[in-house]
Amino acid sequence: MSPAAPLTRAQTLLERIEASIIERGLVQGDSLGTLDSWRAESGFARATVSEAVRILIDRGLVEIRPGRGGGIFVAQTGPVVRLRHTLLAVHGEASTVADALAIRESLEPLVVENATRHRTAADSKRLNRLLAALAAASSDRDRFIRANWELHLAIASITPNTMLTAIYLTMMHIINDQSDLAVNDLSEDPDAYVGHRIAVHRELVEAIIAGDVERAATAVSAH
Repeated sequence: MSPAAPLTRAQTLLERIEASIIERGLVQGDSLGTLDSWRAESGFARATVSEAVRILIDRGLVEIRPGRGGGIFVAQTGPVVRLRHTLLAVHGEASTVADALAIRESLEPLVVENATRHRTAADSKRLNRLLAALAAASSDRDRFIRANWELHLAIASITPNTMLTAIYLTMMHIINDQSDLAVNDLSEDPDAYVGHRIAVHRELVEAIIAGDVERAATAVSAH
């Protein structure tokens, strides 16, 4: 199991906002304030707040209304967003991380198969870039873990099956939010561990880009 990726400031803020929406039971049209109010409350820079809002908009969670009385509001939630909120609501359960890991591992072959069948030239370019970032971060634990997770997020985003993506990414979110593994848990030989993980992910990415479903399945098993 990979340890949790350190969250960026934007991710920290957006997860705080999403948790607030769930805990307060907010519905479509409820106000979430403004960029300025979020900046004042969080203490984060405008660029950080803007990035958090962009991701929340991409996820279909919020919308921006311009003009007087405008601001940031809860968006109309489709079935995928409602599913995500239902899954995130179990964060308090003691077995959450173990359950999320089991679900993620069960979904991994299907996620990779979908990516292998549906990757585009743009997807392939992105995966190669993220693989290079993973290799470049080999000497920095936090960067390496974040690059690892970003690569998996990119693979999961390729599938046209939005329900699959929603469940898989939510499991990653839960694991990332609650896992507290330390670097010493990775391996008695961190350098060997990192080298192995880079090689495994390189084979996985190359199989996906090649569109070789059987090779990708073998790579998932090794992963």
